[in-house]
Amino acid sequence: MPRKLKVYQTSQGFFDLAVAAPSMKAALEAWGTSRHLFHQGFAKESDDSEVIAATMAKPGVVLQRPVGSNKPFREHAELPTASSLEKHSLRFKDPGKVAKAPKARKIDERQERRAAAAFEKEERRRKLQRQKEQIAAAKVRARRKAAIEKAEAALEDARRQHDEKAASIESDREILERRAQDEERRWQKLKSRLEADLRKASS
Repeated sequence: MPRKLKVYQTSQGFFDLAVAAPSMKAALEAWGTSRHLFHQGFAKESDDSEVIAATMAKPGVVLQRPVGSNKPFREHAELPTASSLEKHSLRFKDPGKVAKAPKARKIDERQERRAAAAFEKEERRRKLQRQKEQIAAAKVRARRKAAIEKAEAALEDARRQHDEKAASIESDREILERRAQDEERRWQKLKSRLEADLRKASS
């Protein structure tokens, strides 16, 4: 049996957020946070009849409005004005000024069941979306890993070829050096003999 829904509110960045969910934990998941917003006083259960009506019409869907405003909640809200941001700031600076809570609107059992079923459907959709995103991210990571491994293999192969060529060149250089030394010794001997013959012939 679908769980009974409640309406929860918080503020994130430039927006007030609201969602109809069966628990605080479910609301936090819908808002995409694991912080203890309720224990820290940054989130609450709403008893505003207009907020309840808006969220119950789209259970599980996070609705928003410009922070500090009294505009209706909707899926996509415009950014807040400077005056609404100022009101929001003053509200937090002076916690003694608490607005009178609007009278909660009663929801019949049939509406509650429909809303709870709709929430579970939205929760499944969101879970499936997260799974798709995780699969896509895993594919991106796998492609990046394969590209890194390919680049590393190419670098290692190039380094191996370089080392082989450098070793071959060094070997050739040593052979040439020995040949040059042998040639120098042969020449010095021949030169000494020929110079001796030349001196003998000149005397």
